[in-house]
Amino acid sequence: MRVTKPNRVTRTFTQQLVAEPEEVFTVLCPVRETDWLDGWDPLVVFSQSGVAEPDCVFLTEARPSNAIWYITRHEPSHGFVEMIKIIPTVTACKLTFQLRPVGGGSEATITYAHTSLGSEGDSFVASFTEEHYRQFMRDWEVRINHYLSHGSILRTAGG
Repeated sequence: MRVTKPNRVTRTFTQQLVAEPEEVFTVLCPVRETDWLDGWDPLVVFSQSGVAEPDCVFLTEARPSNAIWYITRHEPSHGFVEMIKIIPTVTACKLTFQLRPVGGGSEATITYAHTSLGSEGDSFVASFTEEHYRQFMRDWEVRINHYLSHGSILRTAGG
């Protein structure tokens, strides 16, 4: 057995969203994200209800092999979702969403904790800088707010 210290990076960002937590919570789902996130297209979703729920598993394209996502906690009454994303031999990631009401909208605190599983993961962890994460989260914030305000997807250039 080999035990080693993890090469890990954790980033947190709080988005300001234009809808109440109950409305936002429904679109934090591998199926519903296709309504607002241009290019999001899970390969398969394993779900009893057809949407996000505890023990929902879904696959997305990744290299060198598809990413496996597992929803470990799904708590609508607390505005909380936790999932694990594994890209075999690359990274293991814990992703959490915590929604809170603020005025007529909500705040979403989103945390990604990526742990490297090898040399490709080491490169990914090194590239997952605070600036990269902030830009990723701001783009996501614009897209989800567009959907929450207009009910339509914000297309990327050329999309």
